[in-house]
Amino acid sequence: MKKYAIISDIHGNCGALEAVLADIRTRAVRDIINLGDALYGPLDPSGTAELIVDLNIRSVRGNEDRMICSARENELSPTLQYVRSRLKREQVEWLSCLPCTATIDNVLFACHGSPRSDTEYFFWHINPDGKVLRNGCEMEKMVKKISCRVVLCGHDHVPRSLFLNNGTLVVDPGSVGLQAFQDETPHRHAMQNHSPHARYTILTEGNGTWHAEHQEVVYDWEAASSLAGKNGRADWAFWLRTGQVKAD
Repeated sequence: MKKYAIISDIHGNCGALEAVLADIRTRAVRDIINLGDALYGPLDPSGTAELIVDLNIRSVRGNEDRMICSARENELSPTLQYVRSRLKREQVEWLSCLPCTATIDNVLFACHGSPRSDTEYFFWHINPDGKVLRNGCEMEKMVKKISCRVVLCGHDHVPRSLFLNNGTLVVDPGSVGLQAFQDETPHRHAMQNHSPHARYTILTEGNGTWHAEHQEVVYDWEAASSLAGKNGRADWAFWLRTGQVKAD
């Protein structure tokens, strides 16, 4: 039997990552795969990087990891300036060397967004009215050139798994560190899980069949929310505390 823990979108939330890693240990899972966007956010990027590197967690690079490494000084937002100021040089170098995609154990294909782009949601299409689920045919086209039986993707922060008609299992573990956010690209939209619990997925193969089990983990989200607020991100503070973009 093969068993993996799939994590993604930690966003510098070291407290959430510690809680998820503790939960993974109780399940005796040794192989952990990180799908990127690990460090960007107004929290603890350096502590998060230290945990990932010390545990030698196999990782791919997300779009905001890429931004940390490549953005010019005149392009830095206050949050990006905060992240850059707290990361050690060797941590930025580690981040810059991560691959955009990876094939793991010849059975798993790992990417951040979709096999086509680290800024594209796999399951969702964003139009001027918001987000809509992609149809199965479109998703099958996205994995047409992938030979692996399982495709792992993150970026949208919403846990989801689906067997496509071609037999491919696509797994999105959701986000370890941020359960809601709002974005303006390509159109204004929101992603939210409506609770602040950290998310990850246990992926198991037995008798030739893969199974994805999505997990929710309690951690001190009030402390994370408070830190985000202190670092000038009232929006993140609310998202972290509630798992919502705005109050119902």
